[in-house]
Formats: sequence, C-alpha cells, structure tokens
Amino acid sequence: MSKAEWEGLCDGCGRCCLVTLEDEDTGERYRTSIACRLLDVGRCRCRDYAARHRRVTDCIAIDADRVNGLDWLPDTCAYRLIAGGKDLAWWHPLVSGDPQTVHLSGASVRGWCVSEDKVPDGTYHHYIIEEK
Repeated sequence: MSKAEWEGLCDGCGRCCLVTLEDEDTGERYRTSIACRLLDVGRCRCRDYAARHRRVTDCIAIDADRVNGLDWLPDTCAYRLIAGGKDLAWWHPLVSGDPQTVHLSGASVRGWCVSEDKVPDGTYHHYIIEEK
C-alpha cells in the first residue's frame, strides 16, 4: 500500500486527536474530550497536517509499521481494522461514498469535543470520558 493509499484510510473521526492523560504512578491512561489545538473540531481534520509534528511535538505518526502498537487508537480506527485484516465500518467514507457518514453515525468527535485552546491548564482531569 502506498503512503497516499494509507493516508486515504483515515475516516476523519478525530478520535486519535483527543488528548490522553497518563497517571505517572500507574501508567494508566485516560482519554478526554479535549482535542488537539490543531484539530478543526467541526470538520474533524487537522488544520496544519503537513506541519503537525513540528507544531505539536507529541503528535504521533500512525503508519503501517507502528499501528499495531498504538493500543490507544479506537477499535473503529480504519488503520487498526486494515492492519488486523478486518473490514471497514459501514460508515467509513470509502465504504459509504460519503465523508459525512462518519459524523452522522456518531463515530466522530464532532459535537462533543472541545479544543485544548479553550481548556484552562490544570483542569484537563475534568474532561476525562468513557470511550464513546
């Protein structure tokens, strides 16, 4: 699979752009409803995809070599599904033919996340969520 084909698997859900908190003592991770400051929370797309690693130092590249080790990705993530030999969800734009089905199905973060630019330091723990 070419790099462009791999990149084309992204369903635009935005879940990989949610801030995760880690307990330093236990290593336990907690997903929040806070999105990376570069995520356009309405479109669920990065505002500066080409420069995201330079602008957000903890932004992780999701590539075919690493995807199986990224256990924090949601089970619905197209990268995980394809790497695991599974089919894409019915709402994935490559299946449905419509980039809006990811949002209409409720699989994206549209409508319930907030940009980290709007969250005061020291309050991130108030945004811990159960996985949706």
